Amino acid sequence: MAPAREEKNMEKDLVEKRCLSDNRRYADLINGFVFRGRQILHEKDLKEMDTQTGIWERRRYWKKRKARPKYRDLLRKAALGVNFAVIGVENQEEVNYLMPLRSMGYDVGEYERQAAWAKKKVKKEKGISKAEFLSGFKKSDRLCPCITLVLFFGKEWDGGRDLHGILDFTDIPPELKEMVSNYPLHLLEVRKLERTDIFRTDLRQIFDIIRYSENKEMLRKTIESDSAYREMDEDAYDMAVEYVKAEELTAVKKFYQKEGKVDMCKALKELIEDGRKEGQEKGREEGEAKILVKSVESVMEKFHVDFETACDGVGITASEYYKAKSISKLFQKIG
Repeated sequence: MAPAREEKNMEKDLVEKRCLSDNRRYADLINGFVFRGRQILHEKDLKEMDTQTGIWERRRYWKKRKARPKYRDLLRKAALGVNFAVIGVENQEEVNYLMPLRSMGYDVGEYERQAAWAKKKVKKEKGISKAEFLSGFKKSDRLCPCITLVLFFGKEWDGGRDLHGILDFTDIPPELKEMVSNYPLHLLEVRKLERTDIFRTDLRQIFDIIRYSENKEMLRKTIESDSAYREMDEDAYDMAVEYVKAEELTAVKKFYQKEGKVDMCKALKELIEDGRKEGQEKGREEGEAKILVKSVESVMEKFHVDFETACDGVGITASEYYKAKSISKLFQKIG
């Protein structure tokens, strides 16, 4: 990957993490994605966790095995009644064809982390059985459930949606296949969301912008009809404009910003108006170029004169003709 593109992707990744790390949005994402809009989790129910996963042994083990811990995008411990669940979020703009395995690895890594902490406690306890001591886990111990949610911002997920989707079962007897454990991928394709009203925070506005990022007319109507776009949090605005493919929205943000809020409605209107004016100017330029070219060629055809005489009759130089011809061809290619 080119350094400039890699830097741009890292910047986008940081913008996404900064926006989604807000516990209001995190809880809203889970309520919308997992609970279909039911308000089960709240901001106060979430606790930030270390995103390291995978290896929880001593560093000398790492050096010996040439291994390093992995880091996931976002991770929270969610209080649910008297219990807890660990819920991770991974952001994907490109399809990762090993995502079912990667997702499973993240969850296994989290269980390993919990097991490592349980083992430390068990080793210090007295009166435990031999099996519990050797296991490093008491019979009554339990791990917190863990899931990984994958947010996909690309156009089409054409990869596997579970572990079986990336396994080759050719000539594998069905009896054996049935014994191969599967692992589902919890995938949310943002651009294919049918409903965004299941989200209560500005995630709804962010996801709508991403859904309509390539349909400027629908995007304009959506933004103009929803007053929430007139006071968007800066983090939400920054994440949204990453997918509109309009760097101008970032450039004009400071002109529509007040006390941490940004008026996207006005910013987008200015962008559209500037685009309209630019289009009109290009249209005039294209029209004038076509007229000049056609005039010279018509004079040559009707009066059977050479090129220089035709240009002189129209009142332009040969270089002006060739410039007009180039402009006409250019607009024909991009039109």
